[in-house]
Amino acid sequence: MTSDDSKLRRRRTLTADEHALWSYVTRSIAPLRRVHLRETEPAAAETHAKPVNPAPAAPLPRLPLPHPAPPRLPGLAPIDRRLKQKLARGREPIDASIDLHGLTQAEAHAALMRFLRNARAGGARLVLVITGKGARSDDFASDRGVLRRQVPLWLRSTELRDIVIGFDWAHVAHGGEGALYVRIRRKRD
Repeated sequence: MTSDDSKLRRRRTLTADEHALWSYVTRSIAPLRRVHLRETEPAAAETHAKPVNPAPAAPLPRLPLPHPAPPRLPGLAPIDRRLKQKLARGREPIDASIDLHGLTQAEAHAALMRFLRNARAGGARLVLVITGKGARSDDFASDRGVLRRQVPLWLRSTELRDIVIGFDWAHVAHGGEGALYVRIRRKRD
């Protein structure tokens, strides 16, 4: 046996904090009830030495109970090329549309949520959300189109995931990059 093998086989001793944690954990454990005991078994069970539990150095914090995993949200599916072509050529109808021009972020968010819920309740399958492209400015450092940036983030959010299947920028005929096609998920009964 080499010296490296002997290092691997050595057991590490527990620190005082680890002993305290182990003691804390084992206090809440109840032994299993034995169903078939013979007369000689209790004596054998008593021969096992109880582990030494040193006093904890400091009180341990109460650990929160783990929460169950949240339900898995359906993923977003982009609008395919063929559907976009049909929409651009007018062969596929747009069931409803909303124009968010001139609204603040808070007003636009509330209006979008209300609109998408009502569209779903009304059986809409595809809607158009007009955000606008933003005010033009000579200053290249300024960000244009607050709603143009925010609406896709809202559509990806968990609160709309059960309503929105997917979305994509609209064709030039419907507003280009100032509007979004949004596919609506059917309402489950």
